[in-house]
Amino acid sequence: MIVGLCTVELRLEWSNSLKDKRREIKSLTNRVRTRFNVSVAEIGFHDEWKRAALGIAAISSDRRHVDSIITEVLSFIEHNTEAEMISWKTEII
Repeated sequence: MIVGLCTVELRLEWSNSLKDKRREIKSLTNRVRTRFNVSVAEIGFHDEWKRAALGIAAISSDRRHVDSIITEVLSFIEHNTEAEMISWKTEII
């Protein structure tokens, strides 16, 4: 079993409240979860309006498949949200 883990930090410069941020993050996590069948959750900056951290996990029996999924998820996040990806860290176990 191969596990791919990814942490993504996002900046939501346009957000004016926690409600704005949570609406965007909830929508994004639901779309990622549905499209890629991965686990995804907000894991940091819970009380900051303009920042968010997401944790993403994918499991497969093939390392290339896990790497491909994580890459596709990162591309999807970059192109399908108003939030800006500041940084990301990927780890394959």
